[in-house]
Amino acid sequence: MTDSPHGSTEDDLDVDVLTKTIENFNRFYIRLPTLRKLSFTTLSVLDTLAHSGPKRLTELAKTEQISQPGLTQLVTRLERDGLVERRPDPTDGRAVLIHITEGGRQIGQARHDDRARHLLPLIAQLTPEERRAIAGALPVLSRLAEIGTRSRR
Repeated sequence: MTDSPHGSTEDDLDVDVLTKTIENFNRFYIRLPTLRKLSFTTLSVLDTLAHSGPKRLTELAKTEQISQPGLTQLVTRLERDGLVERRPDPTDGRAVLIHITEGGRQIGQARHDDRARHLLPLIAQLTPEERRAIAGALPVLSRLAEIGTRSRR
């Protein structure tokens, strides 16, 4: 696949349209009401730790695209709230790894459950064809996310 100047690949996937569609969906999705209100950055840090495992502050600051002092303050608050904990890095006694706690995992699961609850009646308004189209795209979107995650390492 090669990119054209208009954002299309040679098999007619318009990457510009894909990008706009994902952005539009994300704008809606991240704003779905939830029972517990937390900042986007807080949720992102918890999600990163839940899916990628323990991280050093420097790694986490890079992943989350925030300053290390800002992340340090956030981790201190999350630690105080029992959502993360600092543990020595077994490979480097001078370093510390940030681990998510069970309480932090429960926040992620509750947010997932809240979003699913809000999406269900919306999905029910789609035609069977539309639901099948989304179902058919899920493995490809998962693979795209996997490729993107691997390329960022």
